[in-house]
Amino acid sequence: MQDNIRNFCIIAHVDAGKSTLADRLLEITGTIRKEDLKEQFLDSSEISREHGITIKLAPVRMEYQLPVSNLQSPVNPSIGQLSNSKNNWKLENGNWKFVLNLIDTPGHVDFSYEVVRTLYACEGAILLVDATKGVQAQTVANYNFAKKLELVIIPVINKIDLPTANIEKVKDEIVASFGFERNEILKISAKTGEGVRELIQTVIERISAPIGSTESPTQALIFDSVYDEHRGIVIYVRLKNGIIKKGDKIAFASDGSKTLINEVGYMRPLFSYSDELVNGEVGFIITNIKDITQAKVGDTILNEKGEGTSLGKYIEQKPFVYLSIYPTSVSDFQNLRKALYKLKLNDAALSISPEQSQIFGPGFRCGFLGLLHAQILIERIEREEGVEVFAAPPSIEYKVSGKSITNPKDLDNAGHDIKEPFVNGEIYTPREHIGSILDLIHKRRGESSDIKYFGLQAKIEFEMPLANVIYDFYDKLKTISSGFASFDYEIGDYRESDLVRIDISVNNEVVPELSFVVHKSETEGFSRRIVKALSEEIPRHQFEVFVRASIGSRIIASERITPYAKNVLAKMSGGDRTRKDKLLEAQKKGKKKMKTIGRVNVPKEAFLAVLKA
Repeated sequence: MQDNIRNFCIIAHVDAGKSTLADRLLEITGTIRKEDLKEQFLDSSEISREHGITIKLAPVRMEYQLPVSNLQSPVNPSIGQLSNSKNNWKLENGNWKFVLNLIDTPGHVDFSYEVVRTLYACEGAILLVDATKGVQAQTVANYNFAKKLELVIIPVINKIDLPTANIEKVKDEIVASFGFERNEILKISAKTGEGVRELIQTVIERISAPIGSTESPTQALIFDSVYDEHRGIVIYVRLKNGIIKKGDKIAFASDGSKTLINEVGYMRPLFSYSDELVNGEVGFIITNIKDITQAKVGDTILNEKGEGTSLGKYIEQKPFVYLSIYPTSVSDFQNLRKALYKLKLNDAALSISPEQSQIFGPGFRCGFLGLLHAQILIERIEREEGVEVFAAPPSIEYKVSGKSITNPKDLDNAGHDIKEPFVNGEIYTPREHIGSILDLIHKRRGESSDIKYFGLQAKIEFEMPLANVIYDFYDKLKTISSGFASFDYEIGDYRESDLVRIDISVNNEVVPELSFVVHKSETEGFSRRIVKALSEEIPRHQFEVFVRASIGSRIIASERITPYAKNVLAKMSGGDRTRKDKLLEAQKKGKKKMKTIGRVNVPKEAFLAVLKA
């Protein structure tokens, strides 16, 4: 059976058609009936579909029959062994039956950690490139990591059915970027299914069967763990050696803790239970553990005696962006706490610590991999868990005299040795946008280090402070490149910078949650944008309201909100009491979504406007 298994993933940039290809694979292999298949089937989250991105990896087991005569000359030894085999997988009609384990992965840089741990569980990867956009940054980043792990990589051009597809140009880019031969590159349309059967056969021919032995001590790599409302904690594993059965006792290599296995099985793509998992297979384990932190991603499962060695693949995720999140109503604090810790069960990269604000009350300081990561989580809290929240503007980690600070209000302006994180970035863009992009980089305190050309495309390598990336850098890049440029980055080193803290006050009352750390050269322009955005969202009151930005006692920018008395019943000259009560109740509900600063009601939208300023 081991010779018949192929474990692979799809690596691609956002919008390259990865989820659509997963749909076609499910359909062609008969895993899901066509009439039951909805678009982006493995993206089970409604939020994931709305954003058009995969935000969580998803394993699925497919079975596929292929006539022996269809197999070409083997690229790896496992095919040669397979073609001479007389095992039980040979069917009466002359077909071989293969098990294809696909682990669907995200494409956005904020979720790249999901891709990295997936690659450890695979022998091969499909490198998917958009025929209309060519090679993009995240594709290159994932390719480089897959190459380091010595995975077999199959280059594929998708969306060949579109009238704007430029197949030969994209082939040139793939050859120049990755060194493939032109005849290695496959062409498909994941939407129509053209070329997908040939792709499946190529996966079988080129990707190696897993190695290992059922006779060896158990070794299973944990590549994900999630919380399921009905089943509890579900651990996704790839068996490297041995067998895991229902009823077995297992040990975790990281701390030696032991637990009992209640259920095992595969995702097809729904839960399909079995009696055992054997080496080479990808499946799930359900145990009696209650804390998902016990099932660390990258940890190794061993047998009860702890025989064998750790696979040593654990990668701890470190947050880069921090936000303070508060419930709009203090009475919802416990609901927010429950929602956050429930979501953390499915998100190893999320960090949570309690926080108390004089203005907003109790809340949580949360760490994320990026702003999209934060945005998705906040949407899930509000829509899936039903808790309305305020989110203070994001911040990053600074080093002050060797001490880490993630909250701007903890930084004073006493001229300490302040260091901020820089990123090493890559932008892929058509050549005609190079000048505009370089100008954007320099305006954000960045410096380009190299420009490489291949065909009509160019790769710009640069360094930039993380603080100048996390707000709207990506949006600006998309605008000036008409959507054709792509961006990827990794955290580099910390560097000393001339930084100051800007405080925002509403009617002379400082709002610590709206403090910012900004480079001195950017203080005036930044301050004007922030106070302007706030003044446009804060409603008029019966008294004048001032919104100011200051450094210490020095005011940098100020906006005045003129007084206005609003009566929601003013336009009602008559009518019964019921209509008036409805309007008053609506006004009351609206006020619940505001926070009172002094005597000023500040709506939730004002804080969102700060993010876009």
